[in-house]
Amino acid sequence: MTAMPNAGQGRRGTDGGKVLNGPDLFAGAALMLSGPLSILMGASGIAEDTPFASSSQYAYRFDLTTWGVIHLVVGVALVVAGLGVLSNKSWGRGAGAALAGISLITQFMFVPYYPAWAIPVMVLDLVIVFALTRFHVGTGGGQST
Repeated sequence: MTAMPNAGQGRRGTDGGKVLNGPDLFAGAALMLSGPLSILMGASGIAEDTPFASSSQYAYRFDLTTWGVIHLVVGVALVVAGLGVLSNKSWGRGAGAALAGISLITQFMFVPYYPAWAIPVMVLDLVIVFALTRFHVGTGGGQST
């Protein structure tokens, strides 16, 4: 059985570096969207804005300032991971998937406070995790375009 010469390597650009494929490009752009959304949520939480509901019987109850700081930190980390994915860094895919998973969990815990915001961001984070953790198949054939 013969192996394909460039299996698993992906297409190479003119500078010898790997070219981003569609799912990676989408995931990087989506991280660059999810991060600022979390940053905005964090700023609203720190300012204790009025769109948030108050739930007295909730297991993950923190004050809004704490939730604001959590969302702010996660948002900045998502932006950094998005830049890593878009610049095709070796750590970008792993960090992006891990941080999107962390964001997914924090958004889930935040649902009682603002479900109209948390649920769509959860879906976005889930799609990011899927795009970054899918089986990565190279183009093979050795041709670069």
